[in-house]
Amino acid sequence: MLQLLKHCAKLVLMAGNEHCPVCRTAEVVCGKWTLLVIRDLAEGRSRFCELERSLNGISPRTLSLRLRALEDEGIVERQTFPEVPPRVEYALTEKGRALVPLIEDMRAYGRQWLGGECVQDESENSPAQTREPAVAAA
Repeated sequence: MLQLLKHCAKLVLMAGNEHCPVCRTAEVVCGKWTLLVIRDLAEGRSRFCELERSLNGISPRTLSLRLRALEDEGIVERQTFPEVPPRVEYALTEKGRALVPLIEDMRAYGRQWLGGECVQDESENSPAQTREPAVAAA
């Protein structure tokens, strides 16, 4: 996956065509961890700590930056609840949900051509199974 992201970054820099839809999409989704954040949010609403746990190895700063960038692009919606302590949940918007087929195609490609398989959660009560639907309320 890291090699794909490096390749995407090189493509964006080399192509530099702001009018090309492939280049523009690559600019949005090819940041390190970005596709994995979208993949996890496709499962439903998540809190920051749930995303941090599911993205083993991501730093809190990087996760915060990726979520902010996706929010700026209109791909992720942040919902803050007026509670003590404050609760924040993230969900894909309609624009973000439109990227899910891309993730699914990458998963199918990885299975068919790279022999990859997604790691299944060990417990029956994983956060992915208890999340709300993936679309943010309009």
